[in-house]
Amino acid sequence: MEEGRAALAQSLIETVSEIASIAGYRSTVKKQYCNLARRLKLLTPLFEEIKEIKEPLPEETIAALVSLREVLVSAKELLRFGCDGSKIYMVLERDQIMNKFHVVTEQVEQALSRVSYEKLDIADEVKEQVELVLAQFRRAKERIDPPDVELYFNLLSLHGKSHDAVTDPSVMRKLAEKLELMKIRDLKQESIALHEMVSASEGDPGETIEKMSMLLKKIKDFVLTENPDVDLPAGEKSLPLDDCGQASTDGNKKAPVIPDDFRCPITLELMKDPVIVSTGQTYDRSSIEKWLEAGHKTCPKTQQTLNNSVLTPNFVLRSLIDQWCEANGVEPPKPPSTSRSRPNKSTYASSSAECARIESLLHKLTSANPEEQRSAAGEIRLLAKRNADNRVAIAEAGAIPLLVRLLSTPDSRTQEHAVTALLNLSICDDNKGAIVFSGAVPGIVHVLKNGSMEARENAAATLFSLSVVDEYKVTIGASGAIPPLVTLLSEGTQRGKKDAATALFNLCIYQGNKGKAVRARIVPTLMRLLIETGGGMVDEALAVLAILASHPEGRTAIGAAKAVPVLVEFIRSGSPRNRENAAAVLVHLCSGDQQHLLEAQEVGVMDPLLDLARNGTDRGKRKAVQLLERLSLFIEQQQQQEQQQQQQQQQEQQQQEEATLGQNDADMVAQSREPQAPSTPNNAIDS
Repeated sequence: MEEGRAALAQSLIETVSEIASIAGYRSTVKKQYCNLARRLKLLTPLFEEIKEIKEPLPEETIAALVSLREVLVSAKELLRFGCDGSKIYMVLERDQIMNKFHVVTEQVEQALSRVSYEKLDIADEVKEQVELVLAQFRRAKERIDPPDVELYFNLLSLHGKSHDAVTDPSVMRKLAEKLELMKIRDLKQESIALHEMVSASEGDPGETIEKMSMLLKKIKDFVLTENPDVDLPAGEKSLPLDDCGQASTDGNKKAPVIPDDFRCPITLELMKDPVIVSTGQTYDRSSIEKWLEAGHKTCPKTQQTLNNSVLTPNFVLRSLIDQWCEANGVEPPKPPSTSRSRPNKSTYASSSAECARIESLLHKLTSANPEEQRSAAGEIRLLAKRNADNRVAIAEAGAIPLLVRLLSTPDSRTQEHAVTALLNLSICDDNKGAIVFSGAVPGIVHVLKNGSMEARENAAATLFSLSVVDEYKVTIGASGAIPPLVTLLSEGTQRGKKDAATALFNLCIYQGNKGKAVRARIVPTLMRLLIETGGGMVDEALAVLAILASHPEGRTAIGAAKAVPVLVEFIRSGSPRNRENAAAVLVHLCSGDQQHLLEAQEVGVMDPLLDLARNGTDRGKRKAVQLLERLSLFIEQQQQQEQQQQQQQQQEQQQQEEATLGQNDADMVAQSREPQAPSTPNNAIDS
């Protein structure tokens, strides 16, 4: 109990310390973020005194501190977003952010109120300080700072204008100044923040992020056009900047606006090395390579699944970009001589401080002190999250085997840090093999079965990242990962369900894993997610069903789950992607059993299929045509069978009539040959 209390207090101290290290909050929410961080930092003396208490703590206090630790982690993530997140997002989605603030504030206040301070041996001034913090949180719960309505509606108005529409320069300047997006480095940071949001959305940015990207593009164009001297050294202030960041020698010439077709859809920057992906969309090579390295299998712009990862140079567009640069006096962008290569160890030798820090953290991972292990694993987790260079440096320093060893630790927080660090490291393709060959998969599956919910979710995401390599799909499937993934799909949080679904989808690309998933009873879970009101898992559930339907066991299970009416309804009224997946499942079902065709016909599938064949996605149209052909053949066979049955019935009826008629004739002939009895005379009665 003593050791657990000390570890709990130390964990609280470390979390508050991490919160204190966050700085540079965005202007639009700066006041709220600073106030929250300041109040939380005032709790450090309380945790330090609790750590030194010798006698056991009351159970209600322990429970309150555990709850407080959980909410502090949520507060830390919220504050970190306030530092690194998108300024435009903070304006457009202010209500959502403020709601998170109020939830965190209320949870902190509730947890602090449940601590039995009178039973704790702590200094009076510490008690007074906690009472002050509590009072501040109570007031914060009731106070709502008014939003900047003008800024919000100006942004909405800007979004509603077409690209060529003229916007009042004074309004644009006020927007850029309020958002603090008047400098190149701020614009780049905003672009990075939006890119991180796209990555975090699993390749499905949605309308909000697309809207923000367009707003940023308009603000960036305005800043570069109206304030071309921005961020230049003092000696170059007379030279305006072009859109490529080059100084123009014509002091009277404004920087040209980059045509939209020349911008990478991911970064919105002028493309240096345009390449085409399998969906036909063009991206800058470095941007799309980062996207693919992160484990994404979809086209960022269209959200279609990429058939392969081949990047074909777009020489025509490259030539057009060069011509445009020449015509506008802009130095053409220089593409790298080869695709972005993996950094080597010498890249990091110049940063001796960073290398020394990593070496120190690895040393702590081998420590016998559980607190040092936990702290080091947490720091490595954060370092690996930040950038690709760190991922390579950490792996080359030998961290992976040490992190794998921590997957079986009894300390849940250390276990969570370890599996999440491996997840972050696995984003680098060269690290995937090192993780698998170090024997990590059984440990990750162990966490998936027994870890905290966050650890289980991150374990599922790690398995998805590793299973991008086809041979690892077999390894992971054979490790027993599929049943606990199905369990997480059923009982996890929204994020956990999505992590499990994406991992299962990727694993089931390998035919041998489909039967394992079906035998783990994935189909009933997927059907439940399909009909769950507001569950938000329809896209994932239909995608997994579509891939399972190609397996005999999968078809049998889906048919037994009475899926046909549900699938027909999605073909009728689902999103374009859901309509095509529902049709794909139905194609497989109907190819194996005509009873499903009959059922689909009875629930009215014909009109939705005709609409899908006309207005669906390319894949949806193909699936609709296949189903319509099978339905037409089925209906034709039904009509032929009905005609045959009618003909047979007519023949039987005719034969029966003929037999009846023949019997009647025979009866008449027989009757005519019988001897007639003599008639009785009328007078016989009288006599």
